[in-house]
Amino acid sequence: MTAAEQERGTLVVVVGPSGAGKDSVMGFAARHFAHRPDILFVRRVITRPSDAGGEVHESVSAAEFEEMRQSGAFAVSWQAHGLSYGIPVEIADKVESGMTAIVNGSRAALPAIRAAFGTIAVAVITADPPVLAKRLAERGRENEEDVLRRLTRQAPDIVAGPDVTVIDNSGRLDIAGRRFVTLVEQHSAKSHHPA
Repeated sequence: MTAAEQERGTLVVVVGPSGAGKDSVMGFAARHFAHRPDILFVRRVITRPSDAGGEVHESVSAAEFEEMRQSGAFAVSWQAHGLSYGIPVEIADKVESGMTAIVNGSRAALPAIRAAFGTIAVAVITADPPVLAKRLAERGRENEEDVLRRLTRQAPDIVAGPDVTVIDNSGRLDIAGRRFVTLVEQHSAKSHHPA
């Protein structure tokens, strides 16, 4: 491993189905790492209103997003569920300079993210179908039975590979949260050199 590779940080991409608790697990880690300036939680640019709930993001219109994309403002961008998502280009520079950056990603966008960032770490946050169904039903869009039926019709889409860690968040948040914190610490230890 060259000195440049040792100093390079890691992009940790969090993916998983709706209801798995990705935001909750990332929030647990954000509180844990609040004192670590070498660990960054990425604020994505999304064509979704800022008051829509969920993650904190930079809200832009579709036209603004396209303008930003064409001007090279994103290291990578993708579309999912009728929205556009972008990871700001400066995140690539921060990873290159040794930071560990954590971003809420998309399974479909992983090839583009790998192409843009090279070596990444993927955390697949998952939960048992009944747990996913209950969490989705609690959001109030569908009842538990309808959600469970929809979930069991879908083929499982678990990402596999040497850079992938699957974290089950079916139980208590602190259990999955600590597993995610350990994963981030393993990757940050490769590049973090205390002064």
